[in-house]
Amino acid sequence: MQNNSVSVTRDLPFADRATGALLLDLYTPIGADGPTSVVIWLHGGAWFTGDRTLAPDFGRFFVERGIAMVSIEYRLSGQAVFPAQLHDVRSAIRFLRGNAATWNLRADRIGVWGSSAGGHLAALAGLTGHLDRLDDEPDSGDARVAAVAESYGPTDLTTARALLPDGRPSHEAAFLGGPPEQRRASALAASPLHQVVASAPPFQISHGTADPVVSQGHSERLHAALIAAGVESTLYLVEDYKHGFLNPSGHMDADLTDVMDDGRLLRDGRAAARVRRADPRDEHSTFGFDDIGDFFARHLSEGNTR
Repeated sequence: MQNNSVSVTRDLPFADRATGALLLDLYTPIGADGPTSVVIWLHGGAWFTGDRTLAPDFGRFFVERGIAMVSIEYRLSGQAVFPAQLHDVRSAIRFLRGNAATWNLRADRIGVWGSSAGGHLAALAGLTGHLDRLDDEPDSGDARVAAVAESYGPTDLTTARALLPDGRPSHEAAFLGGPPEQRRASALAASPLHQVVASAPPFQISHGTADPVVSQGHSERLHAALIAAGVESTLYLVEDYKHGFLNPSGHMDADLTDVMDDGRLLRDGRAAARVRRADPRDEHSTFGFDDIGDFFARHLSEGNTR
């Protein structure tokens, strides 16, 4: 499929699991002069719902910058518990690296980007990329990425609640395979905050200050830990935005409007934000999709390779 300057190849299998083949969709710029950098998108959905179609406009903000985009699926918590989802993301990274020449991609310029549960997995992928193999991982090899952008993802699962108000297991408990206090080792391994290493790639983090689903403190603590470890990190605190603001509109249940801002960032174009870098003092600024695109364009360019 082709649309203006974007070529779309759908349903490419990148890994085989007991639950079936995992698929990805690839969006590449038409007429690129040479191999392009590539960013993997990870959808949200509290690890139990969502699919690779729950994604922003790749062509408008990324492919037009000469960046190829890949939207992948990963096993949901109803199919497998952590660390299966991280294994899936790392398999996608290795698949793209091993098949880069087939689709005119740069194997040394891979980024990862996600929101909510996908942001959580993107952060973990960036923080574990230096490891060739994780415990019980079905494959091994180079899983490093050159840049990570993540939005409103939980960063510390050790403090997550075990039950929802109606008595059902929380999304975190379902993801971990049990209450966090009973799955302490898994909760630690699944917490980006507790996996920060000095070798991590640059991070861009964004979070709404009115998010009632995942507190902005999750992002603030991860940013502080990255800076303390000597990792480049930029945090955007998006003023008065709730959860889900990177999502396209029209995918949300009507009863979630009190907690979700699906489609808002695209409608607004830019939003007031406070930006925090190595200096703990915030600067008044704005935030939009262009900032994410510029972040990847900068860190996946010549001279910024991994």
